[in-house]
Amino acid sequence: MLIHISVCCAAQPPSPSLLSRGLTHVLPMAPPARLKYLSLGILVLQTTSLVLTMRYSRTLKEDGPRYLASSAVVSAEMLKIVACIFLVFRDNTFNFRALNYVLREEIVNKPTETLKLAIPSGIYTFQNNLLYVALTNLDAATYQVTYQLKILTTALFSVSMLGKRLGKYQWLSLLILMAGIALVQWPVEVPGTSEQTKPLASSQLVGVLAVLAACCSSGFAGVYFEKILKETPQSVWVRNIQLGLFGLIFGLMVVFVNDGETVRESSMFQGYNGLTWTVVLLQAFGGLVVAAVMKYADNILKGFAASFSIILSCVISYLWLDDFDPNSLFFLGTVLVIAATFLYGFEETANASGSPQGA
Repeated sequence: MLIHISVCCAAQPPSPSLLSRGLTHVLPMAPPARLKYLSLGILVLQTTSLVLTMRYSRTLKEDGPRYLASSAVVSAEMLKIVACIFLVFRDNTFNFRALNYVLREEIVNKPTETLKLAIPSGIYTFQNNLLYVALTNLDAATYQVTYQLKILTTALFSVSMLGKRLGKYQWLSLLILMAGIALVQWPVEVPGTSEQTKPLASSQLVGVLAVLAACCSSGFAGVYFEKILKETPQSVWVRNIQLGLFGLIFGLMVVFVNDGETVRESSMFQGYNGLTWTVVLLQAFGGLVVAAVMKYADNILKGFAASFSIILSCVISYLWLDDFDPNSLFFLGTVLVIAATFLYGFEETANASGSPQGA
């Protein structure tokens, strides 16, 4: 999802704070207060709508065959490449010769730099496929809370790969985060229904394992991508085109390995409808939109957005999708996860503004 905006997300793709570096001319200036509230609204809307529509599209009962998740990942990569090429075209004053020169010089004539993106691109492709597996087997609320574990994996990879130092309250927030997610995933036995719930428990285990693997891949790929961005002066949109090209190749490999027989019998776009294209568009462009609004958002605002998105997902999953039955442990775990998100973002913002950093 990228932006793997990710969200890049999205599928979740590169960190929005990284993508926003090349956005000086993307958004017009406006009063900061208005832009902050607008950023908050867009962050909540994008995060929540992608998760809910993806979950709904994977559980909706239809007469025909369901769309292939691997195909949706490929479609999102194709649209992302087109969007980033347009942004490079826009940055070069809509001059085709300038566009051709930039793409040739930065991508074709620098094969070593381009090949560096193969590793994070492959990981992002793997991650995007995992998110479909997760949301096929988990309700949106549980997925949203558990996926916040990517804060932990990103922090650990930042420390080990970039030499970043975390403050004492950030380390505390990571412990609170792990405790909260453990409570959310804590099994609750209902007397007399153990045999009936075995298939459901197995499905939930698959979903949880998919989320955990996605968190690890998101953390590593995001930090690796940040490391590359810091080492080279290339445009972030060019970098995303390079990511998208490799993502397209890896995505097609997944399609033909996992769903090759289905594609040969029917087509790669079987089961596509309006809802499917909505999911693809949200995954493709969501990360780019978030990257733009993150220019005016800080880590505390990101915490608000994550919290509102979790709460909104819980409410809609319970009232509309009817696949979520919360218990007291889930509520307690969710509160801890939200608190940890705020605590981590608050100290990161304080450190960036010059406050002393803990050990």
